[in-house]
Amino acid sequence: MELALSTMVQGERTIVFVEGEVDVHTAATLRRHLDEAILQGRDIVVDLAKVTFLDSTGLGVLVGRLKAVRAQGGTMRIVGARERVLKVFVITGLDRVFEMYPALDDLDSAAS
Repeated sequence: MELALSTMVQGERTIVFVEGEVDVHTAATLRRHLDEAILQGRDIVVDLAKVTFLDSTGLGVLVGRLKAVRAQGGTMRIVGARERVLKVFVITGLDRVFEMYPALDDLDSAAS
């Protein structure tokens, strides 16, 4: 499966919707898309609800973009990771590095 990416801006927040497989073949596309989102703002949300596979290359992209956002004083949060994808974050300990939420609605509830 290929990678599909879209972006929605909500006030100060830029939400990047990711769909498909994030692997060595698609990671560069995700990196470019996230870099564009970072240029639009400092509050980045990456919605992984429709990601079916995430490998170490994809994780590397997310970690690198997290560092870039933090260097600008911003945040990058992950929402909607399915069990299979979430397990990759847990195994690597990155669930403790990223702010992670079950769904976009949960992120909104936490902000209230």
